Order: sequence, then structure tokens, then C-alpha cells
Amino acid sequence: METNKGKTILVVEDEQGVLSIIVKHLLHAGFRVITAKDGMEGLKKVKEGGYDLVITDIVMPYVSGAGVLTAAKERDPKIPVIAMTGFGQESESLAIEKNADRVLSKPVTIVELKRHIDDLLRSSRKEYGPQ
Repeated sequence: METNKGKTILVVEDEQGVLSIIVKHLLHAGFRVITAKDGMEGLKKVKEGGYDLVITDIVMPYVSGAGVLTAAKERDPKIPVIAMTGFGQESESLAIEKNADRVLSKPVTIVELKRHIDDLLRSSRKEYGPQ
């Protein structure tokens, strides 16, 4: 069985309740989790690097998740990024245009989110070798 130990996920989400739930479940699943409470903080964290995967909300104050997504892919084109939005097709299209690996509509279940995380981390290990 694959382990999540040592895998680090950056979660950028401006809704504190959503952020808390995601963090709680990712920690329980064995991930190391770094958080950012808005897009501006997310950009700073992306520049620090060291993540195996990024999860970002799309619609946020200051800097959008599209900006976070663009910065993450510029820093490391192979990093998997999951974009989440509750604002419909326009936000989803923007995330796809910015090369999000997955775009999920809110509300997202933890089971669904975890499945996408596992799939992306598994795919990146196969494509790029052991991390």
C-alpha cells in the first residue's frame, strides 16, 4: 500500500470552514499540509516550493486561484494542481485554461477530493519516477 507520509500538499482556500475540513482530513490521511488563507498568501507559499501537490480555490480575494495556479505551474510545470470552485462554468473554464490537472465543483466530498489527490500523486510518480 502506498503511503502519504512525507508528501506535502499546499491548500489555498479563503473559506476558513472549508480549509479546516480539508486540512483535518489530509492530516488524518498522513499528508503534511501547508495552508494559505487567500491568493496573495498562496502566491508567497508557491514561491517557497517544496510541495507534491497544490489545491486551490479559484475565486478568492486579492489574487485569484488562477494566479496561484499559474505561479505553481511556472515554478514547476509537472506539479499536480487541483482547482476548486463554487462559481460555475466560467471559473472552471479559467482553471482548465491555466492548466489545472483537475477542476472540481464545490461542494466537494472529502472522498472525491482524496481520490483525485491519490490519482494525481500516483500519476506523477509513474510519469516522473520516485519523488
